Amino acid sequence: MKKLCPECGDKIIGRADKKFCCDACRNTHNNALNKDSKNLVRNINNRLRKNYRILESLNPDGKTKTTKEKLLRLGFNFEFFTNIYTTKTGSVYFYLYDQGYLALENDFYLIVKKQ
Repeated sequence: MKKLCPECGDKIIGRADKKFCCDACRNTHNNALNKDSKNLVRNINNRLRKNYRILESLNPDGKTKTTKEKLLRLGFNFEFFTNIYTTKTGSVYFYLYDQGYLALENDFYLIVKKQ
C-alpha cells in the first residue's frame, strides 16, 4: 500500500513510519496547524517581550528608579507580567521573567533584576 503525503499528496518514500514526503511539507503542515489558533498566545507573548525590553533598557545595572510617565511613554503595559512576588513586609513586585518593578510613592517605580 502506498502512503501519500497529507500536505501535497505525493508518494512517501523511505521509512515505514514517515508521515511527510519532505521537510518542506512537514513544516508547511505544522505551520498551518499552529497559525490562527495560537493568535491570542502570540499577541500576549509579543506584549510580554515588549515590556521586558523596556524594563531591561531602563535597568542596565540591576536596580534603578523611573517614573510611571516614562514607562507609559515607552509603551509599557502594566496589565502584562509573568509573576508576582510579595515580600515579608507586604511589598508587591511584578516580574517579567527576571526583571521586576515595585510601585513607590508619587508615581515612581523601582526596577530590579532577580539575581
